[in-house]
Amino acid sequence: MWADEAALDAAARRLDEWESSLADRGARARELSARTQALTGIARSADGLVEVTVDASGLPTDVRLDERVRQHSAVHTARQILTVTRDARADLLRQLVEATTEMLGADDPAATAIVESHRRRLGPDPGPPDAAR
Repeated sequence: MWADEAALDAAARRLDEWESSLADRGARARELSARTQALTGIARSADGLVEVTVDASGLPTDVRLDERVRQHSAVHTARQILTVTRDARADLLRQLVEATTEMLGADDPAATAIVESHRRRLGPDPGPPDAAR
């Protein structure tokens, strides 16, 4: 099947390189997964009344309200919480993009797919359909 030993050796080297490349990519993927699972996004309102922390999936894990929120209406405070939550998710997205690009490289197709997935999941939420009311 093989014309000579040199061709067989070259094919074996290519297979070894391919296997090594796959193992390296797998290790980087596991490291990226562990790193991104540990990330949190944090944002604070400009007036310092509201601070929100979101976990790696973008869900709020902590909401801190300054006592001065009592001087504002509940509607105002609720709007601030929603706005700051979006800002915390944007902070998380920024960190996820940075980590992915650092680990895989900006030109890597897998990195591009991962970043786009994060953007779809964490990007700006248009709000409920009746938000304009």
